[in-house]
Amino acid sequence: MTDRSSKIENPAVVRKTYKVSGMTCASCAISLETYLKPVNGVKNVSVNYANKSVMIDFDPDTVTIETLQHKANELGYSIISGDDEEIEKTFEVVEDKRLKTLKAKLIFSACFSVPVFTMAMFFSGKIPYENWIMMALTTPALLWSGSEFFTVAWKKLKRFSANMDTLVALSTGIAYGFSVFNTVYPDYFLRQGLTPHVYFESAIIIVTLILFGRYLEERAKSKTSSAIKKLMGLKPKQVTAIRNGEETMIPYAAIIKGDLILLKPGEKVPVDGKVKKGDSFIDESMMTGEPIPVAKAKGDTVFAGTINQKGSLRIIATKIGSETMLSQIIQMVQQAQASKPAIQKLVDKIAGVFVPVVIGIAVVSFFIWFFIGPEPQLTYAILSLITVLIIACPCALGLATPTALMVGIGKGAQQGILIKDAQALETALKINALILDKTGTITEGKPAVTNIIWAEDAEKAKLSPYILAIESQSEHPIAEAIVNHLRDLQVATGKNGSFESITGMGAQLTIGNTIYRLGNERLMHQNAVHIPQFLLEKAAGFKAEAKTTVFFSKDREVCAVIAIADIVRPDAIKAIGLLQKMGIEVYMLTGDNEETAAVIAGQVGIKHFKANVMPL
Repeated sequence: MTDRSSKIENPAVVRKTYKVSGMTCASCAISLETYLKPVNGVKNVSVNYANKSVMIDFDPDTVTIETLQHKANELGYSIISGDDEEIEKTFEVVEDKRLKTLKAKLIFSACFSVPVFTMAMFFSGKIPYENWIMMALTTPALLWSGSEFFTVAWKKLKRFSANMDTLVALSTGIAYGFSVFNTVYPDYFLRQGLTPHVYFESAIIIVTLILFGRYLEERAKSKTSSAIKKLMGLKPKQVTAIRNGEETMIPYAAIIKGDLILLKPGEKVPVDGKVKKGDSFIDESMMTGEPIPVAKAKGDTVFAGTINQKGSLRIIATKIGSETMLSQIIQMVQQAQASKPAIQKLVDKIAGVFVPVVIGIAVVSFFIWFFIGPEPQLTYAILSLITVLIIACPCALGLATPTALMVGIGKGAQQGILIKDAQALETALKINALILDKTGTITEGKPAVTNIIWAEDAEKAKLSPYILAIESQSEHPIAEAIVNHLRDLQVATGKNGSFESITGMGAQLTIGNTIYRLGNERLMHQNAVHIPQFLLEKAAGFKAEAKTTVFFSKDREVCAVIAIADIVRPDAIKAIGLLQKMGIEVYMLTGDNEETAAVIAGQVGIKHFKANVMPL
């Protein structure tokens, strides 16, 4: 249970976030918070109904999680403990089972409610023994499909508490009980000259509609946790460890500090560590947003969740489990989703007294109609009581705010935007300046070929296959952009030859007596390759547009110049324009050079930018 925990101001107190099963409405969150806060050793409790979690600040030397779980069980809730993956897996299984049961109860209730509703609305008084038939159809649906409402309401009553289930249980129970009385003993009202009305359709329709709404709600909320699942999916299930000189497949959880991990091409980095041997490129876009993979060699640091590209690496695990940067990101998202802004705290206070107030209003309505209402007074009084309870059942007040916050924070995480807490999201309404990263936010975040200029058009079809032959063997990130572009043009790979990678300059392919080179201007000059003046001018123009230029030559003559750039996203200019119209000043930060930053800023209409900025 060390995952998900973080030290807070008092060193003796830890903060942990757990999942909670069994909550059915916003009032449940208030009930659980109120019940856990007085426990000795608990400093603070924040229950979030939308993502069904509880964040607890407590002293582990005074109170254990087992004690808190037992207290929650007394109210009918289950706190799921363990590490990140255990909690998510267990909660997913529990909620999946709950959703299936909810769906089965909904279908069962709907099958009985349709005939009852039809009889009551369209054939009232036309079918023999219709009250008995409706009672026979309503009873099984109410006993099984509506059982949870009555069970939870009873548990709450024993603890002098109430929630939305209490309202449903009261309204449906009173309607059903009154109808059963009038069906079994109709003479009571008949002797008073009154018609013994029944409300079986109200009871069963209420249950069906509440179940339907709850099913849609549960299904929608299950999708909002996808951001956490995607982040957790960046952890590999199995890794290759080198122990006692032998390669051994071990589960992710079995990794210990100091383990030597073998990273093959395409594998995810399981832990934070340092490269002991090998050379490769690591895709760190999930962390930095930068599209071009970073070269890694002996002594360099790698981070969990990033992806190894073409080379093989051996890394030493320096940080594992909750210590890794990926785990800290996951924890940040989880705590942000569990946090509450000021507006939600206000909503929670209202939800906390909502049910008692509604019950009070319903009782007052009953007595007003009973004592001063028209005949039949008892019937109108009961109808008034049921009506107030039914209308108050859907608690949009307690659900809308936490659900909106959870979806917003979750969607932000999916897009690479980490929101510190819910209060920060609420405060965002007041911002007057916005700082954007260039790569992956303003630009596509992936290099692509924008231009290929040939010295002679006739050479294009004849020599393109050799460019593809060189770049398909190169491990440089730029090579992938060129390969993808040529394959999109359906260029076939040229003949194989002797390939040589030239570090820092490019690569060359020798076929017979002919040498094909692809690289920077330095590679051309070093090999005395002639560059036509107009290609040099084109390359200078591309550089002015913040594009990377690559020359392609055959023997001693440059045949083409290729421009590669991280192009501006189609929606970036419009989005930045809308922000500026809202009075928000937009700033751009980038690790790129001054020239590239100036070009991109000019393209999207940003006046203020800062280049050569490095991560902290």
